[in-house]
Amino acid sequence: MDDKALEQLYQENLEERLIMYIAEQNNISLEEAMSVYYRSRLSNKIHQGIEDIQYLDYTVLADILKKTEPELFSRKNDDQ
Repeated sequence: MDDKALEQLYQENLEERLIMYIAEQNNISLEEAMSVYYRSRLSNKIHQGIEDIQYLDYTVLADILKKTEPELFSRKNDDQ
């Protein structure tokens, strides 16, 4: 397995843990947590590897997401 494949596997596992943690911490479904994550600016930073943010712990990333993009957690936002 080459470095690129390992990096992709790491990122997929990170996203899985992060989404599950978002769901648990916010008492929302996995589908809602996925929506929150994939609509976030944080997900783009992780995919692009900006500032090596993808190497932070998933719990830290979830806290960052909640603090920097709280509007994504508003259920009213999903209804619009």
